[in-house]
Amino acid sequence: MGQRGMTIREATYMWVNEFNAIPQGMISKLMELEPIEWVEVTTPSIGNMVWYNGEQGEIIEDNYDGEPDLHCIKFVDRDEILAEDEFDVERDGPTPMWGMMWSFGDSTDEYWLEEKDGIRKMSECGFRIYHNDEYGYFFGLDGAGYDFYEAHWIPLYKARGLKWHDERTESGSFVMTERRKADLYDDMLGYITEHISDSEELVKVLKSIGFSDKEIAYEGVMVYTDEA
Repeated sequence: MGQRGMTIREATYMWVNEFNAIPQGMISKLMELEPIEWVEVTTPSIGNMVWYNGEQGEIIEDNYDGEPDLHCIKFVDRDEILAEDEFDVERDGPTPMWGMMWSFGDSTDEYWLEEKDGIRKMSECGFRIYHNDEYGYFFGLDGAGYDFYEAHWIPLYKARGLKWHDERTESGSFVMTERRKADLYDDMLGYITEHISDSEELVKVLKSIGFSDKEIAYEGVMVYTDEA
């Protein structure tokens, strides 16, 4: 699925483009028609504001001591360990803020969501997830005005365990093709020759940045590559 030289952002973009996009207003209307058939299954996660016995706090640690339903909550004057059925997560509304929601377009993603702890992992990536017995799972984002890819989609791609990107590109060790090298050489030469008119100075600069004698033609300055 991945391609040579693909960045993790490009791979994530390719994956997200496979999802089914549904206007949030459509989901809201379906919820209004059959409210009992829709359940939000989002799990509490670090950073969520919560209410407990009339007091507001913030989750500062989840999966406390290896228990997925235990969370450490910071209140004004204390930290407290609570199970998720003992507090309420503060939400801005019954549906996410962003005007679009999604469902997975691939059955393997659906399986991961249902059977491989995907709901908790998606919640940790900042998504709100809903389930309907007839229509399946839908998810959305509570936010606007920032880079969703950096904040949510790329973390979700990683949580999903996908490897469509070229890790050498991400680490900076990707080796460029000869054609790409030639293109870069052409761009570099164009800039240098435009700004240096003296031929001797031009040759000196080209050698200083790594061009060999073979690559330098003293009449016209040309770059030679193995490719036609």
